[in-house]
Amino acid sequence: MPAGLIALALGGFGIGLTEFVITGLLPEVAADYGVTETTAGWLVTGYALAVIVGALGLTAATTRLPRKPVLLGLLVLFIVGNTLSAIAPTYEVMMSGRVIAALCHGAFFGIGSVVAANMVERSKRASAVALMFTGLTASNVLGVPFGTFLGQALGWRSTFWAIVVIGVVALVGVLVLVPTVRAAETPSLARELGAFRSGQVWLSLGMTVLGYGGMFGAFTYIAYTLTSVSGFPSSAVPWLLVVFGVGLFVGNFVGGKLAARSIDRTLLVVLVALTVVLGLFALVATSPVLTVIALVLMGAFGFATVPALQTRVMQYADHAPTLASGANIAAFNLGNALGAWIGGLTIAAGLGYTSPIWAGAGITLAAVALTLVAMAAVRRGRSRVAGELTSTGSVATA
Repeated sequence: MPAGLIALALGGFGIGLTEFVITGLLPEVAADYGVTETTAGWLVTGYALAVIVGALGLTAATTRLPRKPVLLGLLVLFIVGNTLSAIAPTYEVMMSGRVIAALCHGAFFGIGSVVAANMVERSKRASAVALMFTGLTASNVLGVPFGTFLGQALGWRSTFWAIVVIGVVALVGVLVLVPTVRAAETPSLARELGAFRSGQVWLSLGMTVLGYGGMFGAFTYIAYTLTSVSGFPSSAVPWLLVVFGVGLFVGNFVGGKLAARSIDRTLLVVLVALTVVLGLFALVATSPVLTVIALVLMGAFGFATVPALQTRVMQYADHAPTLASGANIAAFNLGNALGAWIGGLTIAAGLGYTSPIWAGAGITLAAVALTLVAMAAVRRGRSRVAGELTSTGSVATA
């Protein structure tokens, strides 16, 4: 694999850390600003919504620009946003910093996925995208747990200063290692928008929203579940997030390999398994041992969908993948926002800290149903094409 993929993964590591580390620090942030856990949860939801805006708006605005300079500019935006979060004197300023950092997220992963795919031959694209997203999984395996530990030991602001440093290192890595990849055709916003005429692109986006939203809905309030339901001390949360991160890492790797063989079959099997795991997790959350096992499986099946979901939308967007790729990153984060919002509603309704996990299982079940619809549409399309070819052949023979 090209060295440039390592640089993209490094950028993904920093951005993924910004997105996810807040979940392990929500109790500390809420206490510092004197807000409820549901209000603190909006730092997750607000970030996700800002990602959607950046994924669509910034990707569309930079369509005709060279991709490498755009990636560098996005990392600068990331550094500025996290610096603001680190110094934020109020909850509102903290939210502003989260929003600024989030604007770069979707466009970076959307454009970066296309750059990664173009670095390798077509048969290896899912694996290349998976390698780029390894940075995201590594941020969970290493960054989020140790970022949480750092925040608990030295104050949550120290975590965001560490993220700023990582952002600078990522900026240098992309500058040095990512080659300048020239598109075969001059990029066109009209051509990119044309990808959305495909029904399968829209089905893919819906699968992403629901498939990822279910897992993230369960994950957003996981610190409260682990301490209030499973009985772990708050000091154990970072190490439990390591366990979750190991599952993410394994799931991303295996999911990339399986997606290279069959994208849709991989999605169907993994989403069904994730639905079952979330349901079981909600039932056994009072058991510390079973909770640890459930965390690993939730991470593994939750992130095994990512390479397939990202590659699927690029596949059906065909020759105009950049904006569709960015839209799929927006869909991931719309799922994040949806899951976090519904999870927050269940907690506010007094249903307890396992209720977001039940909600996540329901959202993922909806993703299974939509996947079946998308697969059926593909089969109908193939049958129609085969029928047209047979009819044409018969006419030609006559």
